[in-house]
Amino acid sequence: MSESYVIIGDGIAGSSAAEALREEASDVDITVVTDEGETLYNRILIKEFAKGKLPEAPISIHDPDWYDERDIDIQLNTLVTDVDPDAHVVRTHEGDEIEYDKLLVAAGGTPNQLPVENSDAEGVHHFWTFQDARGIREHAEEADTGVVVGAGLLGIDLAAICGGQDVDAKYLMRGNRWWRYALSEEGAEIIHDGLREKGVEPVFESGADHFETNDDGEVVATVDGNGDRHESEFVGVAIGLDFNVEILQDTEATIDNGVHVDEYMRTDVEDVYAAGDITQYWDTIMDERAQNGSWGSAKQQGALAGKTMLKDAGYDVEVEPFRWVSSYSITHFDFPFLSFGFPTMGDESCERKYSDTEWRRLTFKDGKLIGGVLIGNLAPQSKYKQLIKDEAVVADQQDVLLQENFELDELAIPSEQ
Repeated sequence: MSESYVIIGDGIAGSSAAEALREEASDVDITVVTDEGETLYNRILIKEFAKGKLPEAPISIHDPDWYDERDIDIQLNTLVTDVDPDAHVVRTHEGDEIEYDKLLVAAGGTPNQLPVENSDAEGVHHFWTFQDARGIREHAEEADTGVVVGAGLLGIDLAAICGGQDVDAKYLMRGNRWWRYALSEEGAEIIHDGLREKGVEPVFESGADHFETNDDGEVVATVDGNGDRHESEFVGVAIGLDFNVEILQDTEATIDNGVHVDEYMRTDVEDVYAAGDITQYWDTIMDERAQNGSWGSAKQQGALAGKTMLKDAGYDVEVEPFRWVSSYSITHFDFPFLSFGFPTMGDESCERKYSDTEWRRLTFKDGKLIGGVLIGNLAPQSKYKQLIKDEAVVADQQDVLLQENFELDELAIPSEQ
């Protein structure tokens, strides 16, 4: 009887694991279980779909035939409710049991709901799945007024959707700028100007206090933290994710706003692995636990998890510890934006503005470059990422690093590094 590999989640992490398993082992049974009603799609592109810029077709990555051709059993609309490591089974919402020899949990997260009055009203949207994007697009096409809550990377996608759909929108932020943990006021003002050009007005030091509804339960207005009322037929909320770790709560897995895994994606539970948004992985560059929701990171983690499961089962598979510098780009404006590494962390930073649409900030920890944000000119990103991977101590050479264009050989890096 062949070994059974079960994967919970068909996002890029789960799908990459299934692909790696099949490429390395043609004889194992692979089952992918997802609570969504469709197979893998491009989560990066759904914002363009919601803006009305793309049709549905290019969003899909794997159709059902992809799984059939690789002899992968894909189970849609199936919610896993329990993992029993002793029995090596997972249980579904319909009471079915699926046996496994190795299990990968790549279940991602669920958007947090605002803890305010009427946050569940009709017309209040969260943005995570393709189905979310369909509802957002349909509603935004009809709405005249809107509000967006959440001054982060998902919130700005919702703001751009309002701009793309000609919704007269207010963008409520609790602080004095967008993504205040990564951008200074000078850098953030470039983003604020870009939002205004799209017809979206930032409202600082506000946030949402509650929503008003009509007799049909539809949202009609948002009252912010200062008591100001903003008409809003459409509301988009993006205040982070609640990671889907509850199925491992009763196991020996270590859970801390995510599941602890080592640098090979192993959890503390024998034969149970995790990958993607859900993980608190051991970052071999930072030498500490980290969490990252980027597409590239999830893809690499999934592929590594698939190979690690096989290696632990005795297959002759080469695996290397997870070592990845993530990046996240925004393409909503006339200028590009990219964050990389850990731009919200560190004990030191430097920045420079080059023009009205070009700005750069770098963050350091213990003298090493660990992350940054680029607006306008993205050309240096590969050099910065290389320095992060090399764990180069370069904080004392900020003048070189902030040159509009610099070469790595201009840096004085000790040979022992």
